[in-house]
Amino acid sequence: MGRLEGKSAVITGAGSGIGRATALLFAREGAMLVIADKSDAVQATARDIAAAGGHADALTGDAGDEAFVEALVARAVSSHGGVDVCFANAGITGGPVPFFDLTPAQWAEVLRVNLIGPFLAIKHAARPMIGRGKGSIICTASVAGIRSGAGPTPYSASKAGVINLVATAANEFYGTGVRVNAICPGLIETGMTKPMFDYARERGTIDRVGQLNPLTRGGIPDEIAHAALFLASDDASYVNGQALAVDGGLTSSLPVGKRGKEKPARFN
Repeated sequence: MGRLEGKSAVITGAGSGIGRATALLFAREGAMLVIADKSDAVQATARDIAAAGGHADALTGDAGDEAFVEALVARAVSSHGGVDVCFANAGITGGPVPFFDLTPAQWAEVLRVNLIGPFLAIKHAARPMIGRGKGSIICTASVAGIRSGAGPTPYSASKAGVINLVATAANEFYGTGVRVNAICPGLIETGMTKPMFDYARERGTIDRVGQLNPLTRGGIPDEIAHAALFLASDDASYVNGQALAVDGGLTSSLPVGKRGKEKPARFN
């Protein structure tokens, strides 16, 4: 039997990258899935799961929209009798916008998807879990939420919020049996980071990607998926309110790259 045999799981951001890798892994481990993404690529994930002998209901929608998140959970309850695992993985970077060019609207959109989205997943998934006396909720944060230098400012702030959100939610659910944790990926090759990896390959410097962490390499989505599997499974039955860094050791130290001495353009 798989580690998630007979369990019902909801995954957002399952059309590519970490979400797709996690959906495929959870299916292999026996989970019954409801998966979602803003892109129709989530349908391809569902087809690949079916081709491997599993099953996933695939829905296209916005993980920051409450009605859609509520519908995802309701589908898992109606199709599979409940929700055992919820992986709130969907997120956006907001793009590399210079600090002084950022607008409140850009901040609001990043926070809506990256922080309010996980809150909505926790809110709606926890209700049926509490009724059953157990459940595991996992949110994708980032090493950017732990220290600066790993992402744009709004993105980093939103991921710091996710880390605090899971700690707060775990205590909100005191005595219910529902666990809430976060994963903080380091540099992982996904659609979000593909331009950087492609650029490094074009320049012949791919061996320098990830050089600031002790493993001296970037990661792949499967490595985050296996961390999610651990937190989803009964193997993590005593892990709660934590932010697990899966980053090659990056946050174990304070590595920094060379910085220029020039002042920001706005001050020149």
